[in-house]
Amino acid sequence: MQNRRIRAAVLTAAALSALVAAPAAATTPAAPGRTAQHVEYFTEDGHPAHTTVAASPTPARPLRPAVRGDGAVTPVVTNGPVGTKLDVVFVGDGYTAGEQDAFHAAVRAKWAKISAVEPYASYRQLFNVWAVDAVSRESGVSGDPAPDVVKDTALRSRFFCDGIERLLCVDTGRVEQYAAKAPAADLVVVLSHSSKYGGAGYNDVVSGPGYDGVATASSDNARSDQIAVHETGHSLGKLADEYQYDEYGTYTGAEPGESNISTLTADPMGAQRAKWYRWLGRTSPDGGTVGTYEGGGYYPKGLYRPTDNSLMRSLGREFNLPGREAMIAGFYRHARVLSPAPGTPDNGGTVRRGQGVGVRLPVPTATLHWYVDGREARAARGKTTVVPARLGVPADGRPHTLTAKGADLTDAVLDPELGKRLRGELTWRVVR
Repeated sequence: MQNRRIRAAVLTAAALSALVAAPAAATTPAAPGRTAQHVEYFTEDGHPAHTTVAASPTPARPLRPAVRGDGAVTPVVTNGPVGTKLDVVFVGDGYTAGEQDAFHAAVRAKWAKISAVEPYASYRQLFNVWAVDAVSRESGVSGDPAPDVVKDTALRSRFFCDGIERLLCVDTGRVEQYAAKAPAADLVVVLSHSSKYGGAGYNDVVSGPGYDGVATASSDNARSDQIAVHETGHSLGKLADEYQYDEYGTYTGAEPGESNISTLTADPMGAQRAKWYRWLGRTSPDGGTVGTYEGGGYYPKGLYRPTDNSLMRSLGREFNLPGREAMIAGFYRHARVLSPAPGTPDNGGTVRRGQGVGVRLPVPTATLHWYVDGREARAARGKTTVVPARLGVPADGRPHTLTAKGADLTDAVLDPELGKRLRGELTWRVVR
């Protein structure tokens, strides 16, 4: 079913376009006959790097059907119907049947840390979060603490992947089958049962329709959540990496498509009204002033980034102002600014004249207006619950129209075209 498909990856092909154009800092060939996957990982000091690993095959049949509780789905955060919210799916690995409660606790803890980072923090109500149980035969993760440690786990999580200690690989074909059990999946994160620092952002997953990638993170390491947040910068924000490899030299190609790297310096950017020109000169939450800083998209020369050191360059930082705007755009690709409250019919439904009609707004910066047959009921501005009769819907036996219009007026978005996407409306037919 369409709502069961995974609609957004945690690492996109756009973020890796520069990798295709130039040699990576460290790569290994894929196994013969198998598709290679580019992965991003982070060293112990938080420095990002890339490598290439062999792609995982698609399992031929459903996994481990005899294990009780395997594949069970638990709602962790519910803010609205699927289709109106951005759905995040966590899949656990290295948890036995008796450890699934520990996995659920890890999901809650990890999501609390992820959603504390802006702009997630301001948009928590735009998200649903699901936990999918993957029951492992053994507890823990291969490669923890040493490369000779091997554990029998559902998703085959392992450190020392490709000989790199902090690279935490999984069988992405198996991940797909588990993630697809959730009602919907816009972001997918594997929590591997370990306190060892590590993680990865996958791309080029080819195992099924609608599935593009996955992020991995160790469940009990205090810093691994930053890896997941960085990877969502690629998938949701469509942001490029802002770090560089010295051996890449000077970029001489066309203007990149990503919004946070450019061939333009500040003056021509402003003159051409290009990229992040609206933010130039503003103080950014990651420190300093938005400008054009040379080095980004893997190139030390010829490409510029908005700030000196944002989360797209180093872990432990904030998204810069252009990055936050891009992330909000990503949120609203999947979620709506306005959705029906529980008990209220969906858009296009029918309500009674004396029935309470409610809506949900995701952020305090959103405005709300109500209309009866196209005319605003001014006294109801900002109210999230109304009764059509009290708004002036006549009891004349004829059908009438009730409309709610919402708009997110956040100052974190300056692009007027994007602002149009931060609007929405719901309409109901009112009967006696």
